[in-house]
Amino acid sequence: MAQEDWEAYGFATRAVRAGQHRTSEGEQGEPIFTTSSFVFDSAAQAAARFAGEEPGNIYSRFTNPTVRTFEERLAALEDGERCVATASGMSAILSTCVALLQQGDHLVSSRSIFGTTTVLFNNYLGRFGVETDYVSLTDLEAWRAAIRPETRLLFLETPSNPLTDVADIRALAELAHANDCLLVVDNCLCTPALQQPLALGADIVIHSATKYLDGQGRCVGGAVVGDAERVGKEVFGFLRTAGPTMSPFNAWVFLKGLETLSLRMRAHSANALALAQWLEAHPAVERVYYPGLASHPQHELAAAQQSGFGGVLAFEVRGGREEAWQVVDGTRLLSITANLGDAKTTITHPATTTHGRLTPEQRADSGIGDGLLRIAVGLEEVADIQADLARGLDAIA
Repeated sequence: MAQEDWEAYGFATRAVRAGQHRTSEGEQGEPIFTTSSFVFDSAAQAAARFAGEEPGNIYSRFTNPTVRTFEERLAALEDGERCVATASGMSAILSTCVALLQQGDHLVSSRSIFGTTTVLFNNYLGRFGVETDYVSLTDLEAWRAAIRPETRLLFLETPSNPLTDVADIRALAELAHANDCLLVVDNCLCTPALQQPLALGADIVIHSATKYLDGQGRCVGGAVVGDAERVGKEVFGFLRTAGPTMSPFNAWVFLKGLETLSLRMRAHSANALALAQWLEAHPAVERVYYPGLASHPQHELAAAQQSGFGGVLAFEVRGGREEAWQVVDGTRLLSITANLGDAKTTITHPATTTHGRLTPEQRADSGIGDGLLRIAVGLEEVADIQADLARGLDAIA
């Protein structure tokens, strides 16, 4: 079935079936093509494939049927024309920037992004003459003021990690396009099951497939979704040459994850809301950051822009690093890891893990305090998660 034909089907159906092209064996499940290269029928066919005159497989660095199935399925879920799968979420961001930016270009980014993304922009893109300025995710006027004639790209995560700030994607898309810029949105925390940035005007969507697209913490991967020109030619061209390639096995695992994505994201959202409400009432907690709470400053925007509030929340404990670590070390059930999107609930101290490579000033600008903890709420019983956190929180209170 052609990519555009999937538009007639619902999200859950696309998540299970889009992108599959059965072989002559008539398989029900998607096969894993564990091959580095492909055989041609003739010298003429080989020449036509390499020249781009005939579609087909050449070499698994940039053409593999299992990876292509994942790409087509995710593109169908995001309502994009093309998807390029990559080796990791960070390589998806790198591939997008290197493919679409050049020396002398300017990038405007939210301050509220993954710490390693900040390091990539400052330490590596900056080395090659691409300058980055950072603004508040939710301050539209700050975005407007930061744009220059040489600005080519606006980059953001929404909801942000870990403070779950929510950006107005439609307003930022209008601002970007009025200034001949592209809007790139990292949709890792919501996934297309809860939010579809392209439908709101964004040009490109970034994913760390490692997180919720997999859903069980098994593999590392990334993806770029967008149009046939920028993503299908420019980003794909960089991947073909530089090779930050997703493995066929990982693509197969992500395909299995996509089949249950809608169900899992609804369950993550329900558990996270229940836990956020419980934390908000706990005397050891100063503040909870979760878009599903009425106290969240962008609650109404999130409700209008998303179909669910996601599984990630953050909260500040009374005190500082010592008290935050006390809560972390008091857990017996939760996994102490910086990854998220797993069926298992995870907890981390952002100031010393995900944002630990930033300067104290950069962390302060991003709102990452020493008492802040982030939880990616899994699929366990909420009462068990609460009881596990209560050990450390009750001791502080």
